[in-house]
Amino acid sequence: MVSCHIHAIPYFADPTTYFSLIRHASGAILLDSGRPTSQRGRYDLMSAWPTKHLQPLDGESFTSFADRLRSALRQLGPAELSPSLPFAGGLIGYFSYDLARRNFRLEHPPADNLKLPHAGIGLYNWSLTSDHIERTSQLVFHPAASQEEQDRIINVFESAIPQRRQSQAFTLSKKFTKDIDYDDYEKALSKIHDYIHAGDCYQVNFTQRFQAECSGDTWTAYETLRNSCATPFGGFVSLDAVSSIMSFSPERFIRCEQGSLETRPIKGTTPRGRTKSEDTSNAQALLNSPKDRAENLMIVDLLRNDLGKNCRYGSVTVPELFRIESYPNVHHLVSTIRGEIVEGKDVVDVLRDAFPGGSITGAPKLRSMQIIDELEASQRGIYCGSLLYIDTRGEMDSSIAIRTLLAKDGLLTCWGGGGIVADSEAGSEYQESLTKVKNLMDCLEQHFFIND
Repeated sequence: MVSCHIHAIPYFADPTTYFSLIRHASGAILLDSGRPTSQRGRYDLMSAWPTKHLQPLDGESFTSFADRLRSALRQLGPAELSPSLPFAGGLIGYFSYDLARRNFRLEHPPADNLKLPHAGIGLYNWSLTSDHIERTSQLVFHPAASQEEQDRIINVFESAIPQRRQSQAFTLSKKFTKDIDYDDYEKALSKIHDYIHAGDCYQVNFTQRFQAECSGDTWTAYETLRNSCATPFGGFVSLDAVSSIMSFSPERFIRCEQGSLETRPIKGTTPRGRTKSEDTSNAQALLNSPKDRAENLMIVDLLRNDLGKNCRYGSVTVPELFRIESYPNVHHLVSTIRGEIVEGKDVVDVLRDAFPGGSITGAPKLRSMQIIDELEASQRGIYCGSLLYIDTRGEMDSSIAIRTLLAKDGLLTCWGGGGIVADSEAGSEYQESLTKVKNLMDCLEQHFFIND
């Protein structure tokens, strides 16, 4: 097997230094660990100029699309790379939440007024990877990348260091407005409670949407947001010259490392305190909350089942249950589930059978998704989908695309939601859905809103 070619370049903790050089390239994509602000993620991964772009065809099943993803990986071919590096070449892109419509019986979808393709995946034969533990940055070229292409890409990054391209203008012409008012939100929660009491479901993730009019280069907005909202599973996906996905997610969906799987669902959220003592008290209250622990445990059980479909019998474990993780605006309750892929299955099977993540649907998954379709005013698009990579070795990592914005057709859209259970109270759930995205919306309005 032929090894990847590695070309070392100067290390930068902040990936925007390098990504600004390829921001306007075709298929430019950044998977961002949030450094130097966020300290949890190890790698940043970026690339551009994919050799192939894949989207689901009209009427195509998830299984058929998954087969085409496998075929693209086979066409690129195998490659050797040190296990310490995450990506040898392969697939990088996004799955929208609504890709699941090709896998589940969801017969009454709400309006699709964002018109985002259900998935956008590129096949890349090179990447720039920064390892924040080893403090290295290196260009990794799959053997399929020609010498001419390698030289061109090396020149892009070496000829412009340490200069950066000037940020271009971005503006909001109107502030964010919500799709539904509190009365409608309360009615929706009442309906969810009716379904729970009738035994239809145990938990439903209900979401409200916010939109603002925008124009200009969204990379400028992304750079500003990550300075105050950096998270370990962020990312920027360039959809075209003016459209993009900007994600500041704290949540991993599924990682695969040498056949070992890990998923880390978030269920349970509380605001940060205004003082140190209040902050500690809020975190402790979340950790001890019977409601939030029950909500988290329901999703842990769901994800154990989802992973178990493609894992070796007896390998699925829960090494961490109810751990507090803190971010600039909230504390989260997080658990960890792990398993080992069974022989004959691969990470594409794992993704297909576990998507979308149970933490953003509810339980049981199908019935919760049917209720979401009934009660939410529009399809979710990228929200609660995933940013991900899969390389030719079968290595994979993926996020749950929460705290995520879509800039498309002159509109900037974001979403906030939460898991509704039997003892959820409308007022506190409504406030939680605002708290989760308020820092994103406030930051954008403070920096970019122009009031004529």
